[in-house]
Amino acid sequence: MARRTVFSSESVTRGHPDKICDQISDAIVDAFLYVDEQAEVSAECAVATGLVFLAVNSVSSVSVDVTGVARQAIADIGYSKAHGFDPDTCSVITSLSHRTLKGRRGEDEPNDREQRSLPASHQASVFGFACLDTPERLPLPIALAHRLARRLDEVRQANLLPYLGPDGKTLVAVEFEDDQPIRIHTVIVNVQHAAVLGEGGARKDTQARLEGDIRDAVLMPILADSSVKFDARSRILINPGGEFVVGGPQRDAGLTGRKNMVDTYGGYARHGGGALSGKDPTHVDRLGSYVARYLARNVIAARLARRCEVHLSYAIGESFPLAVSVETFGTGAAPDEVLERAVTDLIDLQPSAVLERFGLRHLPARHGGIFYRRLAAYGHFGRRDLDLPWEQEDLAAVLAAAIGRKG
Repeated sequence: MARRTVFSSESVTRGHPDKICDQISDAIVDAFLYVDEQAEVSAECAVATGLVFLAVNSVSSVSVDVTGVARQAIADIGYSKAHGFDPDTCSVITSLSHRTLKGRRGEDEPNDREQRSLPASHQASVFGFACLDTPERLPLPIALAHRLARRLDEVRQANLLPYLGPDGKTLVAVEFEDDQPIRIHTVIVNVQHAAVLGEGGARKDTQARLEGDIRDAVLMPILADSSVKFDARSRILINPGGEFVVGGPQRDAGLTGRKNMVDTYGGYARHGGGALSGKDPTHVDRLGSYVARYLARNVIAARLARRCEVHLSYAIGESFPLAVSVETFGTGAAPDEVLERAVTDLIDLQPSAVLERFGLRHLPARHGGIFYRRLAAYGHFGRRDLDLPWEQEDLAAVLAAAIGRKG
């Protein structure tokens, strides 16, 4: 008998308190790397009512106005005095540790061969995952949750639903049969809004109008394109807890790195313990997560499995990963150990080689100073709106050929 299960994943809008912090932290990383591609940065952020706290550790030939970066990020998200979080007047408290190194590209800089063999300066156990369920190569629950969260932001910023606030959350539950998605079980949207929607409206009419507008402008355009549909038993819940007028940091405190499942695979697959935001790409929990996803995606693109998870383990002082493993959950066209050997033969997994392969230090400068901040909302993987080097499937043909030769 086929086994049926229900799995749910959530996403959040750019104005969610934790995501404000991720975006501020990554905006600081962008700001340093934009002018100094060799900068080493760690940035943590916390927000509360009218307050931003920044802890930044940096080693760079330049300094950055982190307070100004934070205020601009808050304004870009769409917060204002009307939303209870004014980027111009909120208090910004900073704890900064900055070391300035001059002449870093001089005689003491490692040559190309030495640079490629530099050991990891951090440790991490990281995972990458991909599957065939969606065009994003992501599980359907997190893919749909991200699409809905993005749509909430789009209709607010385009003034299609001007009464919406920046804070919001989405959750999508999907029913699976033998690990294949078959129907949408439940969709939940919680979104900040004005007390009265539109001129001449009554507060008692708010919920009815909100439900109709969200269905028409947000849910239907997104879910109409889904490969898995609603049925008569599917549920839609819009602000089921009642009105959501007070939002953002005025409602909840936020913190960098508290939405790891939103950033990765929605809990459907494993992820590492380190946050992806708030650190320059030399940190192996960031670069390792990216290259693990790259390998998993290319295994899927090569049609060597329907689901694939890649695990990498890095240690301080070691140039190569301590361990590389591939798990295809019984869907592989070749044994997992054969896939493991193939991926390690085809790509150099040293941290310095991954940095070079994806150009991770150079991406902010190549994108006008705004790159990692864009990743801090709607997930770091499966982004069809961004040209991400770790989402390329350029290894698939070579990988398929290598497995064919081994077979």
